[in-house]
Amino acid sequence: MKNQNQVFDVIVVGGGHAGVEAAYAAAKMGCKTLLLTLSKDKIGLMPCNPSIGGVGKGHIVFEISALGGLMPKLCSSTYLQARMLNTKKGPAVQGLRLQIDKDAYSKLASETLQNTPNLTIIQEMVDEILVENDSVIGIRAESGTIYDSKQVILTTGTFLNGLIHVGEKNYPAGRRDEKAATKLSNFLTKLNLRLGRLKTGTPPRLLTSTIDFSQLEKQEAESLDALYELEPMTVVNTHDCYIAHTNEKTHEIIRKNIHRSAMYSGNIKGVGPRYCPSVEDKISRFADKLSHHIFVEPETAEYVEAYPSGMSTSLPEDVQHDFIRSIKGFENVTIAKYGYAVEYDFVYPDQLQHSLETKAVNGLFLAGQINGTTGYEEAAGQGIIAGINAACKHLKKEALILHRHESYIGVMIDDLVTLGVDEPYRMFTSRAERRLILRQDNAFLRLMPKGYGLGLIDEKTYQTFIAQQQELEKLIADIDSRFNNSQLAVFLEQELSAQELITALGYKNVSTRNSVSVLSHVKYKDYIKRETAEIEKAEKFKNLPLPPQDAILGAQGLSIEVKQKLLQHKPATIAQATLISGITPAAIALLILLARKPNLKKTISPSLDPRRKSDVALAKSGIKFEDDEDRL
Repeated sequence: MKNQNQVFDVIVVGGGHAGVEAAYAAAKMGCKTLLLTLSKDKIGLMPCNPSIGGVGKGHIVFEISALGGLMPKLCSSTYLQARMLNTKKGPAVQGLRLQIDKDAYSKLASETLQNTPNLTIIQEMVDEILVENDSVIGIRAESGTIYDSKQVILTTGTFLNGLIHVGEKNYPAGRRDEKAATKLSNFLTKLNLRLGRLKTGTPPRLLTSTIDFSQLEKQEAESLDALYELEPMTVVNTHDCYIAHTNEKTHEIIRKNIHRSAMYSGNIKGVGPRYCPSVEDKISRFADKLSHHIFVEPETAEYVEAYPSGMSTSLPEDVQHDFIRSIKGFENVTIAKYGYAVEYDFVYPDQLQHSLETKAVNGLFLAGQINGTTGYEEAAGQGIIAGINAACKHLKKEALILHRHESYIGVMIDDLVTLGVDEPYRMFTSRAERRLILRQDNAFLRLMPKGYGLGLIDEKTYQTFIAQQQELEKLIADIDSRFNNSQLAVFLEQELSAQELITALGYKNVSTRNSVSVLSHVKYKDYIKRETAEIEKAEKFKNLPLPPQDAILGAQGLSIEVKQKLLQHKPATIAQATLISGITPAAIALLILLARKPNLKKTISPSLDPRRKSDVALAKSGIKFEDDEDRL
C-alpha cells in the first residue's frame, strides 16, 4: 500500500559520476536521499579512459571542488600521474589532467557514499517514473517496490536502451557485462519528452606485460604541489604514460575491413562524438594522415591492463587483433578485452530548465549522458547542480543557477538548454566567451562562497579559503600600487612562470595557486576589467526592451544570421535575446546600445578598439559613442 512505501526527499537513479555527485550533494544538504544503482561495486566506475581533467574538463572539476563535490577528493587519493596541459600557453587555457586508478576510485566512491549521513544505497533497476498531475511522486523498481519522492534525478548514463556493437554482432547492454535499462525510455516518452540516439565507444585493453615499452615514447610529467582541492599536497607520480603511433600498415588493415565496422555497416544509428572519433573514423576522415597518436595509459596501480587512448573501435575482434599488432611496440601484444561501441537513448536537453529540472514534469531532474553529454567531468558537473537543485526544491530554497560568465558548468548547462545537442557534448575552453575570467586558479574565488552558503563546504576549509583570498587581494593591491603597466610589461616580455614572476616582483612564500592568479592579473587585468564591465552592463540592462525591428535590420554590426534569429524568435528584452543560440556578447552589446540610444548619429567613434569583437561590431554599425559606458 502507498503508506507502506519508503519515502525519501530526493531519489537519484544511477551510480555513475553524475549520480555520485547528485546523491552526495543532496545528502550533505540534509535531505533524506536514496541512490538506486545496478551494482554497489560499480559506483563511480570508469568504463572508458581512467583519467579526469584536461583543458576545459579540468576547469569543471575545479568548480566541482569549489562547490564541495566528491570527484576532486576521490582524485587526490587515487591518481597515478598528474600533468598540467598547455603550460606553454596562458593560465586561462591550461588544464590539470590526472590518470586514475579506476578500481581504487570506484571503491572509494562507494565507501564514501555508504558512509555519508542521510544517504541510502539500494541495488535496483528502475522501470518507471511515477507522475501525477505533471509532478513526480516516486519511482517503481523492477522488483515492484515503489519509492516515494517529489524529487527524482535520472543519471542513467549509457544504459537507456543500451546496445553494444562489436563488428557484425550486437547485444543489449549498458556497459560491458551489464544489462541495459529497456523499460525506462518508454515511460520518458509517455511523459512527452523527446528522445534521441547517441553513440560512444571504448578501445580494447592490452595486457601490459606483452607491450614493448622500449619502442614507445615516454611522456614527461610536470612537478606539481596541488591538485583539484583547495589545500596544497605533495604530488607524486607513480606511473608513466607512453605514446605509440599507428602506421600505413595499420591504416591499410582498417581500410580493408572498414565495411565490417558497426559504425560503417549501418548497424549503428546513433551519432558519435566528433571530438573523440573511433580509430576507423580517423582513418576515413583524415585519409591524408600517415600516422595517429595512441596514448598508452595505466588503468590501475597494479597496471595489469593498459588503456590505448585514441583507439576506440567497433571493428570485429579479428580485425582488432590484426591492426593492433601492426603497431610498433604492440607486435606481440595480447588483447585482454576487445573494444566496442555502445548506442543509447538520451533526452534532448532543450526540454530542461537551467536548474536541470524538466519543463514538462515538476520535480524530475536529468544529469549526465542522458542530457547528451560525454565525459565523466561533464556528468559530474551536471550531477552536483541537479543534486543541489533537487535539495533546494525540497527545502523550498531558491535554485542555484550558474551563469555563463561565472563558471564552465554554467556555460555547459546554458549550451545544453539553449542550443540543444546534435552530437555528444564535450567541454572546451573555446565554448566560454569569458574564459579570461573563468580560469582554474580562480575557481574557488568564483564559487566557494556559493558552496559554503549551501552547506557543502566545511568551516575549516572555508577559513583556509578566506586566508588565501585575503593574501591574494593584498598581493594584487601592492603590485598595482608599485608597478605601472609599462613596468609590468617588462616582466611579461621575459615569459616568466608564475613562481618566477612572484620572485621577480620581490615576494616570497606565495602559494602556487595565488602565484598563477597574480600572473593572470598582470597579463589580463585590462581585458578582465573590460569583460567585467560588459558583464555588469548586460546584467544592468537585461530587462531593457529590444530596439525596433527597423533598427535591428539596419544595424551593420549584426550578422545576417543574428538578425534572422532575432526576427524568428522575437525576444522582448535583452535578457530573452541572450537565451537565443548564436547571439554573441558582441551582438548583445550592440543591441543594448541601439535600445538605449536609437537616434545616435552614425559616425564611427575614434575610441574603438579593433581587437575587441564587441567594438568591431559597433564600428560596423556606424554608431558614435557618447560616453565610455556605451563603448563597454
